[in-house]
Formats: sequence, C-alpha cells, structure tokens
Amino acid sequence: MPVFPKLSTLILIGFMASSAYAGDGPGACLSKSEQRAAVASHTAIPLAKALKVRTRVRHGDLVRARLCRESDKLVYVLTLLGRSGKVITATVDAATGAPVSAR
Repeated sequence: MPVFPKLSTLILIGFMASSAYAGDGPGACLSKSEQRAAVASHTAIPLAKALKVRTRVRHGDLVRARLCRESDKLVYVLTLLGRSGKVITATVDAATGAPVSAR
C-alpha cells in the first residue's frame, strides 16, 4: 500500500514547514521569572498597561501574550481575537507601550 508512505512524508513536510514558519517571529521569548524581573527592573511596563494602550487602538480580546526580545529591545507579542472573529497579532514596545506592528 504505497499511499501510506506518501501520506506520512507529506505530514512530515507539513510539520517541518509549520515549525520553520513559527521561527520567523520575534526573537527568544522570556520565561515567567525573566518577565517578572524585567517588569520589576522597569525594563518593561506591566502587561496591563500595554493592553490599555493596545485596546485603545484596536478592540479585541486577549488570547495570548508573550514578552520577547526583538533586536535590542523587549516587545509584547499579543494575540487578540477581534470582534469580527479575526485573529490579530500585535507587537507592542514593552518599554513605552507604543504599538510597533499589527497583522
């Protein structure tokens, strides 16, 4: 039955492509303890403040939030669910709360 080897090969290629796509995002994200240390040292604003700034610009419900390194600065990568049902990924500067990008 030659269908199964082809199917498993296609599945393997799909996993490799999805993991490669996931790596295209921001740099390394911080662990929970690193996030607390960054907020405590005032390197990053608390997530609640970043969300207040972000929701003024674009309405949506928070699905996921990560604090990551991008180039030489920290950014919050927010996954929002818009009122229309569309998933939005927004990047917010963790030092100032200013929007960096949204897609």
